[in-house]
Amino acid sequence: MLIRVAALLALAVSPVFCGDWNPRLAAQYLDSRQKDWFAWPPASRSGVVCVSCHTGVPYLLARPALRRALGETSPTLYEAVLLDGLKATVVKTDADDLFGSLKNNKVLAEQVFGAQSVLTALLLASDDAQHDRGLSPEGEKAFERMWSLQVRAGSAKGGWQWSDFDLDPWETKDAAFYGSALAALATGIAPAGYQSRPEIQENIAAMGSYLRETQKTQPLHNRLILLWASAKLHHLLPKEERQAIIDDVQQKQEADGGWALASLGEWKKRPEAPPASGSNCYATGLVAFTLQEAGVRRPDPGLTRALAWLKSHQDRESGSWAADSMNHPHDAGSIPAGFMRDAATGFASLALIDGGQSGKE
Repeated sequence: MLIRVAALLALAVSPVFCGDWNPRLAAQYLDSRQKDWFAWPPASRSGVVCVSCHTGVPYLLARPALRRALGETSPTLYEAVLLDGLKATVVKTDADDLFGSLKNNKVLAEQVFGAQSVLTALLLASDDAQHDRGLSPEGEKAFERMWSLQVRAGSAKGGWQWSDFDLDPWETKDAAFYGSALAALATGIAPAGYQSRPEIQENIAAMGSYLRETQKTQPLHNRLILLWASAKLHHLLPKEERQAIIDDVQQKQEADGGWALASLGEWKKRPEAPPASGSNCYATGLVAFTLQEAGVRRPDPGLTRALAWLKSHQDRESGSWAADSMNHPHDAGSIPAGFMRDAATGFASLALIDGGQSGKE
């Protein structure tokens, strides 16, 4: 009898997969990574916890969706701390004030500041929209700062400076387009008709011109962010240009239902990087989520296969989706070793939730 009770209790608390995916384990993995990130000294070098493209951004986008899927009623401690850190920086309008450690490299400081301004506007707008409220005072200041840093002249007119550490896929020369597409996304998701305000129409027009005119030179990875933004920001892309991106990415789907990293861009050859071939969790999560944001829904066969591929590739123990650095190897167990896995887990979770695949606890 005691053995039977123990067995039943074990089944009650253990994750249930049965061919599905486990959102609770995904949430626990992402939370654990934020805990480690907070304790990692380089993440707080500027005085507040950095919100990175690989770890913080997917966390703040995916964790609220996971919370709703799990029936949780309150944001996590890590969400609150990250958002509070962003809110605390909106009054800083000088790169040296926010990134004093980069004061000896003015160019890089301005690039990082441009990225910070865009990500802050995006994540604060996302938080306001999720809570079904108007743009917060901090959100207003974040957008004011973002627009003030918009490039006013030259080939990048209408865009933003962006961090270039020669690291694929988020911090390269081409990633300035990626960042500007995120600025368009931020504008589109901001609540209470923000994108229709008369005082920002010239900014939006310049941003749209930059994105439309330069998109053909961009890797598909970055054009996917443009596609995502075009689903939120009115008139950003004509219908035929949106469909062209959808057609392009759908043609690159692998036979097993996923997408390979190589299909999303002609990336820099990096001999020391871990080998990458076949379908990849980050690429598949990003594509499946973005296609749904652009209006592709089941029973579309390609999307159905992509969601099935994602469900079958969640790690049964950690709850994460595996992905390696595109740049160089990292020591096993180190914080940087999980960066690509963090992004893969965030976007895979978003894709499955968006696809109505709420999973099982």
